[in-house]
Amino acid sequence: MYIIVGLGNPSKEYNNTRHNIGFDAIEELAEANHIAVIEKKHKAIIGKGYIEGQKVILAKPQTFMNLSGESVRELVDYYKIDEKEELIVLYDDISLDPGKLRIRKKGSAGGHNGIKNIIAHLGHNEFQRIKIGVGEKPKGYDLADYVLGHFSKEEQPVMKEALGKVTDAVSCMLTEDADTAMNRFN
Repeated sequence: MYIIVGLGNPSKEYNNTRHNIGFDAIEELAEANHIAVIEKKHKAIIGKGYIEGQKVILAKPQTFMNLSGESVRELVDYYKIDEKEELIVLYDDISLDPGKLRIRKKGSAGGHNGIKNIIAHLGHNEFQRIKIGVGEKPKGYDLADYVLGHFSKEEQPVMKEALGKVTDAVSCMLTEDADTAMNRFN
């Protein structure tokens, strides 16, 4: 079984913001695989189903971004998965151009507070992740304002395409492995 967690902030005001691209990726995965993400459990909204024949839990933590680790820890403990092999976290990355993907099997938080909190709660940084590029913060912008802002009209189709690539990358990770997905999608 795999737990696939998309990071974001709950409440409507954050819908379609750069920081919520992880939630958007979960919605895309859910739609592509006919999984209803509606059950409130483990400080998250979750959905259970199958992707490529693998049982999965899709999760959107409802703790707000900076406390994402609370939900991830509960999910990992309850479902007794090996988080080094069976956890995939989807989230925004400002160091990547909009729509670019970067798949990793481990790594630092890179300044991302949601990932920082997950690492703190798991006690290590060895879990698979797909970083979704949302573009670099323009000079003079406040970082929080930037990541909580919406995509421009020009970026929207690029990001929609990126969400399709995330779905393909997750399928590759489940049917083959992270290394193959890295070679194909990075």
